[in-house]
Amino acid sequence: MADARLTTASFLVLGVIDKLGEASAYDVKGEAARTVAPFWSVPHAQVYAQCDRLLEAGLLSQVRQESGRNRRVLTLTDEGRAALRDWLDDTAFVPVEARERGILKLWFGGRPDLLGPVQLGEHRRTLGDYEELADGVGELLTRGQRDALEFGIRYERMMVDFWTWVQRRDEDATDR
Repeated sequence: MADARLTTASFLVLGVIDKLGEASAYDVKGEAARTVAPFWSVPHAQVYAQCDRLLEAGLLSQVRQESGRNRRVLTLTDEGRAALRDWLDDTAFVPVEARERGILKLWFGGRPDLLGPVQLGEHRRTLGDYEELADGVGELLTRGQRDALEFGIRYERMMVDFWTWVQRRDEDATDR
C-alpha cells in the first residue's frame, strides 16, 4: 500500500462506495450530491482525484465494465474498509469551518440591508426542504442519517434566527 494522507474528502469517497457496495466516480459524485452535500460538498474533480489516490494507496480496487462506456467500478479493499472503520471510530474533535459567504461579506463590510433578505429567504427555503424531507422519509433513514438531517434542520433554524437578528438590528440602526 502506498503511503497516502487521507482527508475528509477521502473518507467521503470511501463512505459512499461502502454504502453503495460498488460505484464509479460519477456514482460517488451523484450520491454525495443527493445525500451529504448540504453539510459536506466535494467538487466533481476532487471525487475523481480522490478515487485515483485511493486506488494507488490500495484502499480501492477497480474493475472495468466491458459493456457501455467502459467505466471503472470501484469497491473498497480490506484496507479501505479498515481505514474507513478507523476514521469512523476516531473521536478527535475538529472545529467546524462554517463557509457562509454571507457571513464573510458581513465581515468585509457587506450591507446587511442587501444581504439579509436574500440570506433569510434562502435559509428559510432550505429549512423547509429539510423539514419536508424529515417528514417524508425520516423514518426510512438510518439513525446516523436522521441525526445528520436533524443537524441540518437545527443549523438552518439558527441561520434564520441569525439573519432575522441582523435585519432587526439593521432596521433599528436606521430608525435612529
